Amino acid sequence: MEQGNNSRVTEFVLHSLSGPRQLQLFYFAFFTLFYLSTLLGNLLIVLTVLSEPALHTPMYFLLSNLSFIDACVCTFATPKMIVDFLMERNTISFEGCMAQISFLHVFVGGEMMLLVSMAYDRYVAICRPLHYTTIMSIRKCTGFVVGSWFIGFLHSVSQLVFIVNLPFCGPNNVDSFFCDLPLVIKLACTDTYILEILIRLNSDILGLCCFVLLFMSYTVILVTMRRRSSSGMAKTRATLTAHITVVILLFGPSVFIYAWPFHNSTGDKILSIFYTVFTPLLNPLIYTLRNKEVISAMQKLRRRKASS
Repeated sequence: MEQGNNSRVTEFVLHSLSGPRQLQLFYFAFFTLFYLSTLLGNLLIVLTVLSEPALHTPMYFLLSNLSFIDACVCTFATPKMIVDFLMERNTISFEGCMAQISFLHVFVGGEMMLLVSMAYDRYVAICRPLHYTTIMSIRKCTGFVVGSWFIGFLHSVSQLVFIVNLPFCGPNNVDSFFCDLPLVIKLACTDTYILEILIRLNSDILGLCCFVLLFMSYTVILVTMRRRSSSGMAKTRATLTAHITVVILLFGPSVFIYAWPFHNSTGDKILSIFYTVFTPLLNPLIYTLRNKEVISAMQKLRRRKASS
């Protein structure tokens, strides 16, 4: 705290997973391995798509950008959490806390919009296949990616505006491994009831719009596929299953964490770890394990690296 006429919080104390020293060391090893696997897996997808001409298509272009966002999601807070397992006292500066809140909403907001773009890509490919190459041009795909980042940035700024100028005079304990907005705003030394409603509406509007667009896209796609009961739809069904699984696992935890009323619970902490640590690994797993084109491209990349 800064001393003066008014005390001001200059740092926050983070409360990660608790337990004895031996358990903390286990957490350190486990999450380090998990983080490195997630980061390398997503970056490998990006490198594979960039290096293999056969994957220079709209679907894989969007997938590689999704992998890049997932790499960012797992990096904005997880490395600090890993280091904190070795520390006696886990703190973060006020500025660092605001940065974590900002990055989280940039990445998650951008990922939601990118999933909508991927759903649109599958809609065009399945429902309007003859016009696919005309509609899904590189220029349009680039616009989708830029638009996703821009909307994520606007969402982050609109959330940060609600909290950055609030008075924080203590307590300064955040019951999470990173600064999550619903938890941090509760620590302000003022009535935040209206702000909590506005924050909820802000997140709900973005999340609801994305969910409705995704629901409509996949409903139309599934109806179209049902009418085409050919064996050639097997690969398409596998791709759609992967898309829908990722959507559910992204939106599910967010619904619980940002549901009204904001509350401080172990369940929220577990869900926060799930969607910031575990969910980003689902992209390289779900999208590539059953994708022969990506696996083949990865094998070619490995052989080129081995021969060079």
